[in-house]
Amino acid sequence: MLRNFVKRSRFLSYSCLSSWVNHIFFGRYYKTMERAVVRCVPSESKLTISFTLDGSQKHMLRDQNEELGKVLARISNGIIKAQNKTKKSKKNQCNDPSTAIAPTVTLHYKGDYVANKVPNVDAWQDGAVLHVGEVRYKIERNPPVFTTAELPVALMAGFPICPKLEVEFGDLSHCIFRWYKQSAANEDSWVEAGAERVLTPSNGDIGLKVKLKCTPGNDAKYGVAKELVSKIIEAGPGACTFDSRHPYTQNVTDDSTLRVVSYNILADIYAQTDLSKTVLYPYCAPYALGVDYRQNLIKKELVGYNADIICLQEVDKGVFSDSLSPALDAFGMQGVFRIKEKQHEGLATYFRKSKLQLLSQHDVILSEALKNDSVHLPLLDSLSKNLTLSEKVTQRSTTLQVTVFQPLGDASKPICVANTHLYWHPKGGNIRLIQIAIALRHLKQVVSVEYPGASLLFLGDFNSSPSSGVFQLLSQGCVPATHPDWTSGGPEEQCPMELNNPFKLQSACGEPAYTNYVGAFHGCLDYIFTEPQILSVEQVIPMPNHQEVTTHHALPSVSHPSDHIALVCDLKWK
Repeated sequence: MLRNFVKRSRFLSYSCLSSWVNHIFFGRYYKTMERAVVRCVPSESKLTISFTLDGSQKHMLRDQNEELGKVLARISNGIIKAQNKTKKSKKNQCNDPSTAIAPTVTLHYKGDYVANKVPNVDAWQDGAVLHVGEVRYKIERNPPVFTTAELPVALMAGFPICPKLEVEFGDLSHCIFRWYKQSAANEDSWVEAGAERVLTPSNGDIGLKVKLKCTPGNDAKYGVAKELVSKIIEAGPGACTFDSRHPYTQNVTDDSTLRVVSYNILADIYAQTDLSKTVLYPYCAPYALGVDYRQNLIKKELVGYNADIICLQEVDKGVFSDSLSPALDAFGMQGVFRIKEKQHEGLATYFRKSKLQLLSQHDVILSEALKNDSVHLPLLDSLSKNLTLSEKVTQRSTTLQVTVFQPLGDASKPICVANTHLYWHPKGGNIRLIQIAIALRHLKQVVSVEYPGASLLFLGDFNSSPSSGVFQLLSQGCVPATHPDWTSGGPEEQCPMELNNPFKLQSACGEPAYTNYVGAFHGCLDYIFTEPQILSVEQVIPMPNHQEVTTHHALPSVSHPSDHIALVCDLKWK
C-alpha cells in the first residue's frame, strides 16, 4: 500500500509524504502505547516508576539522583529472570539449552535517546517514551491521582452523599464526577443520576445502590478514573428538627455579613457508652445513636445553614477527618481541628474559603497556659492559696481553640474566633470561672499583641446557665468575689476573687430557654459572644419549637443527632 502510494505521489513534497507516514503509522501506534507512571516529588529523595509488563504490575523505587542506565539495566535483568523462571517451571524443558535473551531497554524524549548517565530526576520527563523490546510506554510524570476515594458507609434518601476524596497532583475543582444509580434492585444496569461532586438520593432510590465514577484532574490533564459502588440506600427519618430552620439560611451571605454557627454535636465516644444508652438517653432508639446515622443528619444540617464560620464541640477525630471535612469541603468550607489531651474528641472550626483567609492559630490547653504563661501569674498566685481547687483546675484538659481570619474583601478587619467547651460538672462553677478567666486573658494577648484591632468572636459550649458567674463575666464584664459559683465545689474549694473581662461582649442569640435538652435536664449552656461595637446582630435563626424537640421525648432522637441544639446567627460588620 505504501509503495503504491509513493509511486502515485512522486510529485508530492517530501515533507508532505513524511507527515502522512507519521500520521498513519506512528500516530496510530502511539495511541496504543502502554502507560507508565512516574511519581517524582522534589521534597523526597526517591521516585517511583509503575508500569505493567507481561501482565504483571511493576513498581520500582529508585533514587532521584541515580543514573538512568542503572534503572534500564534493572528492568532488562528483571525480564531475563522472569523468563528463566518460566522456563524452569515448564515440564520436559530440563534439557533445553536455550537461554533468555536480554531485551533492549531505552528511554526516548522528543525523539532522542536519553543518555544513560542522566539522573532519574531529569530523565523521566512527562511525555517521554520507554522502549522495552517491542513494547512502548508513554511516561506520565506526576499525573493527578486519587490517594483516597471512599463513599460513606450508610446512605439515606434525602441526605447528601459526600465522598471522601484526596487527590495528589490535582485539584478537586478540576475533577470530573459522574453518578449512576441502579435501574432496578439486584441488577447490574445503571442510569446516569448526576454530574456534581455531591449526590442527594431521593425516596425513589431506596433499596438501590449508586455508583460514582470520578476522574482526577488538574488544569492541564486528567488521570485514571476510579469507580465506587455504594451500599443500598435506606429510608431517611422523615422530618428533622432543623428542616424548619433551613428556609432562613437558603443563601450564602454577602461580604458585609457573617453567618456563624456554634454546635456541640455529641461525640460518638460518649453516645456509644452503656451509660448513654441506659441512663442518659434511654428514650433514643439505639440505631439513632450510631455514628453513621447521626453523621448523615449532622452533615445535612450543617450544609443547610450555608454558614461562613462553624464552631463545633465534641468532635471525634475520625469524624472530623473522614466525615465532616470531606462533606463541608464539597460546599466550600475548610476546617481546623484541636484534639483534647488524653481524649479522642476535640474542637473544630470551619470557615468559608471564598470569604475568609486563615491567618494563624493560637490554641492552648487552659491548665497548661495557667502554669506556663506569665500573663496568668496573678491568677495563679491567687489560686495557689487553695491547693484542692488548684489541683482540680490543673488536671483538666479543657482546650481553647483560637483561629484568626481575615476577610478576603477587606484586610483591615481581622477577626479572632475562639471556640471552647468548658468543664462539664454541675458543681464545677468555680472551676469554669477560672477557666474562662484564663481564656479571656489569652485572647486579650492575641488581639492586642498579635493582631491589634482584631474583633473577637467567642463561641462554644460553656456549660453555664444565664445565672452563672461565667455568663455574668462574659456579658456584664465583671463577677464579684461574692458570686455563689465560688462556693459551688464546697468549703474545701473556696477561693473567691473578683474577675474582670477585658472585652465588651454580648450574647448574639440572647438567652434561649434551652440549648441542651435531655431527659433529666434542659437549659441554656451554649452561646455566641460578639463585640457589638464591631459586629451587630442582623438575624438570629429561630430555634426548633418545643414540639419538634420533644416529639421523641428529648434529645438526641431519630430526628435530631445531638443532645444540644445549634445556635445560628447573622452578624453584620459596622
